[in-house]
Amino acid sequence: MTNRISEDDKSNSKTERLGRLRKLMAEKGQGALLVSQPENVRYLSGFTGSSGWLLISGRNAILATDFRYVGQAKGEAPYFQVIRIKGEVRDWLPGTVSDLGWHKLGFEANFVSYEAYRKLSEAIKTNQVNLELIPTTGIVEQLRSIKEPEELGFITKAVELADAAVEQARDVIRVGMTEKQAAWEIEKSLRQGGSEGIAFEIIVASGPNSALPHARPTEKAICSGEPLLIDMGAKVGGYCSDLSRTLFLGQANKTFQEIYHIVLNAQAAAIEGIKSEMPASQADRLARSIIEQAGHGDAFGHGLGHGVGLAIHESPMLNPSSSDSLADGMVFTIEPGIYLAGQGGVRIEDMVVLENGRARVLTKASKDT
Repeated sequence: MTNRISEDDKSNSKTERLGRLRKLMAEKGQGALLVSQPENVRYLSGFTGSSGWLLISGRNAILATDFRYVGQAKGEAPYFQVIRIKGEVRDWLPGTVSDLGWHKLGFEANFVSYEAYRKLSEAIKTNQVNLELIPTTGIVEQLRSIKEPEELGFITKAVELADAAVEQARDVIRVGMTEKQAAWEIEKSLRQGGSEGIAFEIIVASGPNSALPHARPTEKAICSGEPLLIDMGAKVGGYCSDLSRTLFLGQANKTFQEIYHIVLNAQAAAIEGIKSEMPASQADRLARSIIEQAGHGDAFGHGLGHGVGLAIHESPMLNPSSSDSLADGMVFTIEPGIYLAGQGGVRIEDMVVLENGRARVLTKASKDT
């Protein structure tokens, strides 16, 4: 499939996103919003710089950035009024909002630190600005959870790069190679294939290290017959992929042969059973119940999956305590695992998109051990 998106299509998607955001803000009684989370800034405006703030109301769409990024912002965010700022947010925000005549401003409470909030509140009081700061959570993230065709195109390309990298890893990784050497081979494959970078620090964990779900590659040599857990992702157009496979260089022992098939069966049941409008906690249950019935419930200590997009972990979250509900257009992982402390672990992870009420698997890498 092609990932070539015209400039008109890009501009239209940004204006449509602004329209959807304004509608959602109106539904929540939110008149104006300060957007600071980088992924949310990029999603709404197209701006990819490392320092930018959006000020959005029913009438205004402002991108505030410093000297370094003014030219870039004007090019990437043509539908936003770009203003140049200096100093910290407390130095410029009170006056800017006062000039706009706003008296209530929502901010992203899950991204703005308490210290930044405290300093901003003090600056508002010192400057005698009539402004109430209102904490909000998940407003832009709610929009981001449903992927547009343009976004799905980037994700699909990132998935293809990860698929190719793990298949190449099967040919390159050998007994005696260290985990760090294997991780570097995977990263080279991703970058040579066209990835903008790695979506997250690559995990290569062998033997007992594979019992650590977020292990970091070490100087440990990979040994024959032990589980080799690989978890990695590519980036295309700012969008991520996420893929895990557990390999065995040589014959796995009986314990891990059994564990592998339990995890594989649990994943297959989740892929088959997940449907749109299903509570995410129920989706988690589809796989978890199989692992529990096999006697390894305590060894599956993380959620079934998570949304993937501009961030490697985003809405929806599929875990026992999730309040999210699944819907068509969502892209997320399905990654059950069993981890035996001191011995090793198995995780199998694929990415899916919900379409017409069912999960369509995006990742194609082989699950042969």
